[in-house]
Amino acid sequence: MRIVLASQSPSRLSILRSAGIEPLIHPAHVDEDALLSDAASLDAAAQVALLATAKAEAVAADYPDDVVIGCDSMLLLEGQLQGKPHTVAATVARWEQQAGKSAELLTGHCVLGPEGQRVVSTSSTVVHFAEASAVDIRAYAESGEPLECAGAFTLEALGGWFIDRIEGDPSSVIGLSLPLVRGALYDFGYSVSEFWNR
Repeated sequence: MRIVLASQSPSRLSILRSAGIEPLIHPAHVDEDALLSDAASLDAAAQVALLATAKAEAVAADYPDDVVIGCDSMLLLEGQLQGKPHTVAATVARWEQQAGKSAELLTGHCVLGPEGQRVVSTSSTVVHFAEASAVDIRAYAESGEPLECAGAFTLEALGGWFIDRIEGDPSSVIGLSLPLVRGALYDFGYSVSEFWNR
């Protein structure tokens, strides 16, 4: 039995590799905008969980004997969900809005097991952003690193300079909560160590 990661996120892959697991990578391609549009009446945590579930379900049929993990992260800033900024200009604008403030990083998870098991949950971590200078904001945006990151930041790389502190699970902020996945595996009757590289 293997772990299948329904994501192309290098950060999520890095978390699993650092934790002793070499997952199969099968990125899921779902229309996130359409899903969010249909789910506008749901609260923020449920919306992020919905995206994670769509990703896991999109690839699960190809791996009936394995554990499939789908994830999605978004930043809840001043009551608004923020996704990936995609451009330098959008990243600069986002940082001008969030510098010196606190926001909630929501990471939805859907873990599917080979016997129809399912755990869907959203982890929440409070992120305290630094009062980054305009020069650093521009340089960080132009580095390209935050363009494809929820909340326009990373915790584990250049973005770490501009995060004063977090309250919650660091692995969840990076993109995949090891405690949450461990709990799902235990619920399914597995030990985490069964999946470690040997």
